[in-house]
Amino acid sequence: MLETITLPPELESHVGTEIKDFAVKAKHAAPPKAALAMIIFGVVWLAFSSVFLFAFLGPLFKGEEVHFLANDVPTVASPENLRPILLPAAIIGIFILIGLGMLGGGIFMMFKKGGYFIGTQTRLISLQKGKYRSVDWEQFSGDIEVTGNEQKGNIKLGLRSGKMISSKNGPDRYVPDEIYISGIQNVSEIEESCRKRIKENDPTPAVRS
Repeated sequence: MLETITLPPELESHVGTEIKDFAVKAKHAAPPKAALAMIIFGVVWLAFSSVFLFAFLGPLFKGEEVHFLANDVPTVASPENLRPILLPAAIIGIFILIGLGMLGGGIFMMFKKGGYFIGTQTRLISLQKGKYRSVDWEQFSGDIEVTGNEQKGNIKLGLRSGKMISSKNGPDRYVPDEIYISGIQNVSEIEESCRKRIKENDPTPAVRS
């Protein structure tokens, strides 16, 4: 059995008399790469939106007029007459807000703390923000991805459940649900323990010839 950590009393009570294969506290609620990708995408989105903002509305900030076409009709907006430009400005503002939302969401993901994860012979139990979750090993597909190192590793466990994602330029695709355990030690041993339990509890074992 892997070395375990001290668990909150309420979590120990929830586990009961089950033997723990491992018990870890994740440092992050989501993989840092996913949070970083959202931050970068948010910054890029804001950069493009800001270009349109200053290119279109920049003259107004200087007290000058803005000339543009509205329904192919030459239109002029000025600091004294902002009505013609309200709709375009609102659309650009929405794009700015979307970029700020992605940037803020990425920063929140980066610093959001992870929860406790306990593996037993029959299930994976988690506690995050006061919410318990218990998933039987038979619900996992066996698709496991490990990144990082033994001092700070990440493990992604694929589930049999998921959802169909539609695509405009291609066929619909099935995306499985996943559970992340991020920023933990001894990730290789935990991956081995999870894989062992998933195989032991596989509801569709291979048929022997």
